[in-house]
Amino acid sequence: MTNLKTLLADADRGIVAPGVYDAFTALLAEQAGFDCLYLSGASIAYTRLGRPDIGLVSVSEVIATIELITDRVGLPVIVDGDTGFGNALNVQRTVRGFERAGAQAIQMEDQSFPKRCGHLAGKKLIPAEEMVGKIRAAVDARQSSDFQIIARTDAIAVEDFDAALDRAELYVEAGADVLFIEAPRSLAQMDQIAARFRDRLPLLANMVEGGQTPMGSAQELHARGFRLVIFPGGIARAMLRQGQAYYASLRDNGSNAPFKARMADFDELNRAIGLPEMLENGARYE
Repeated sequence: MTNLKTLLADADRGIVAPGVYDAFTALLAEQAGFDCLYLSGASIAYTRLGRPDIGLVSVSEVIATIELITDRVGLPVIVDGDTGFGNALNVQRTVRGFERAGAQAIQMEDQSFPKRCGHLAGKKLIPAEEMVGKIRAAVDARQSSDFQIIARTDAIAVEDFDAALDRAELYVEAGADVLFIEAPRSLAQMDQIAARFRDRLPLLANMVEGGQTPMGSAQELHARGFRLVIFPGGIARAMLRQGQAYYASLRDNGSNAPFKARMADFDELNRAIGLPEMLENGARYE
């Protein structure tokens, strides 16, 4: 398996981590040729619960999803750990659980509970000092330094841009491996973040269609100084349109025939999920 820490250590290499929410989407992303995956907490809420990203997903549901993904694919998985699911002691349990399940990084934010999507209004923050303690707790809890701690601040929307930079300084000092300042509202803000931090540790940029941050390509963001670029919910939004169109066609026509050209057939699906290889492997034990 590729090591995320090694990928991040290459200052000349940009990393694109597409969002996934289960083993199937993880497999498709791996087959597309990506080097790293991002398990989105929002997308788990969308797909497992059919609910919005407002703090409803439990730590056990996330760990179960990690286990299924890492059993199926060999890419490093960055996992959205929300607030760490509680205080510093909860954070330590979360880190241990994520690492045992096969994740290579946890992203943890400084929102209070219940948290909400970083591009929604109405967020609230915990004190910066409390978040510092949670980052330190996460660092102490990991079994290997290869497991990366990604510190996220949502302070731009709640306090202001300067406060977000101040919080980010504290989080870097606390031992974060990667820095994520959520939802900058302009390219100028993104450039200020990069100028201040890019030479000190890898920076993460979050691309959300319709969110607060100007959309840019991974290549543009890498050039601005953001080593890691995530597209966390893109697959869920793509599946939404495709699923709506499929079910509407089936309802109106009583058949899949009109939609056939937009679907994989039985054999194509089985090839994608590895049926021939599994049958061949199973035959070795007969």
